[in-house]
Amino acid sequence: MNINVQGLTLFNRIGASKSTLDRLDRQEKRDNKIAFIEKQKDNLKNIKSESIEDIQRKLAMLDDYNEQIAAAKAEYNHEQAFHVLDEAWEQGEKIAEAAEKAAPKTPEELREELIEEATGIEKNDGLLADMLDETMEELEDLAEASEELMEETEAVQDLETTENLEATEEL
Repeated sequence: MNINVQGLTLFNRIGASKSTLDRLDRQEKRDNKIAFIEKQKDNLKNIKSESIEDIQRKLAMLDDYNEQIAAAKAEYNHEQAFHVLDEAWEQGEKIAEAAEKAAPKTPEELREELIEEATGIEKNDGLLADMLDETMEELEDLAEASEELMEETEAVQDLETTENLEATEEL
């Protein structure tokens, strides 16, 4: 887990998987975009509006900033969804390869297997089971990540609606 405080990373990313590092990079990119746009929104408070046209321009800018924030969040969610699909595809390919290896054996292969078992020589027993267990765990993690993304998206939409109402009331 990384905690950024004004650009200072407090925890190191050592030992994290490539997938996790990619996700963290996408999150950081999204957060930086949103922080910049939020700063622009805050700067709108310093602009004096003396006429109705000024107020309309200020409201248009506020709406534009809110749309940019929503677009940044949607872009992150889109990238994350494709990332999840890519990982699922890779896991599916691994499962297919394992299934091919576990395909029914010829009588000769069965005889060799019986000889190996009888002599006590074993070759990577449980490899398929281990791969399937890992795959199931990763698929569960991916499902949880997808649920979190959906919850974040809903929360962001609710927050944006509230912010728009508050901004309109302030003006």
